[in-house]
Amino acid sequence: MIHSLFLVSTAGHIFLEKHWKSVISRSVCDYLFEAQGKASAPENVPPVIATPHHYLISVYRDRIFFVAVIQTEVPPLFVIEFLHRVAETFQDYFGECSEASIKDNVVIVYELLEEMLDNGFPLATEANILKEMIKPPTILRSVVNTITGSSNVGGTLPTGQLSNIPWRRTGVKYTNNEAYFDVVEEIDGTSTYDPVTKVLVWDIGKLNQQKVPNLKGSLSLQSGAPRPDENPTLNIDLRIQQLAISGLKVNRLNMFGEKYKPFKGVKYVTKAGKFQVRT
Repeated sequence: MIHSLFLVSTAGHIFLEKHWKSVISRSVCDYLFEAQGKASAPENVPPVIATPHHYLISVYRDRIFFVAVIQTEVPPLFVIEFLHRVAETFQDYFGECSEASIKDNVVIVYELLEEMLDNGFPLATEANILKEMIKPPTILRSVVNTITGSSNVGGTLPTGQLSNIPWRRTGVKYTNNEAYFDVVEEIDGTSTYDPVTKVLVWDIGKLNQQKVPNLKGSLSLQSGAPRPDENPTLNIDLRIQQLAISGLKVNRLNMFGEKYKPFKGVKYVTKAGKFQVRT
C-alpha cells in the first residue's frame, strides 16, 4: 500500500526517507512543494495530492510534513491515521517529534519504521508492542550499542502481539481498577495584540468572557533566522490542562457490565486548533 515515506521540513528540506516496495525519486515531493507555495500556511496544504503516477498523502505535525507515497487508490484516512501514529511514536520515544530528535536517533527511527510497516502495510503501531521489540533510547544503551555493535531490536515476540487487546500485554492483573475519560476542547480563533496591556485577548463566540484565560508570552527568534515582518501573524499552539473553557463538567460516570467498582476520573484539556495571533 505505502511505497515510500518522506519527512520534509517547512523549509522544503527532505531530511529522511524510507522505501518499502520500491525506491521512488525525491522529485515526487515537488508536487508537495508546489502546493505548499500556494497555501497560506503549512496547515492548509491539501492532505491528498494526486500526481500523474502517484498519490501523496501527508500530515503536518510539529513543523514536519509526513508524506506517504501511494501508487494506487486507498482510503486516505487510513494512511493519515498511520502517519499520525508515526509522529506520536517518535514523540513517545524521543520526548519530542522534531527534525533534530529524528536525526539524532535515525537508527531507531528506521528500526521503528521497519516494524510499523510490513511490505507497505501497517503491522505494529501500538507503543506497548513497539517498546517490547525496540527499546527506547538512553545514553547508556547508545554507548553499549556503539561499543558492541548490538541492535535495539529485541529477539522475542512481544506478548502484546498474542493479546486480543494489542495495547495491553497478556496476563496483566491490577490490584486497583481505574477508568479515566478525557474531555478535550479545541479552540479555533483569531487573537489581537494590545500594545498597552500586553495581554492576548480573544473573542470565542458566545463563551463567557470572564472564563476565558489571558495568556502572556514572548517571541524568541532562532539564531540566524531572518527578521520577521513588522506586524507578523503568528500561529499559536497552546494546551491548557484541567480546563474546559466552555464550562462543561461531567458530574457522574456510570459503568455497566462489570462486577467491580472502579475509580472513575475525568481529565479536561483545552487546546488550540487553528489559532492565530495578529500583532
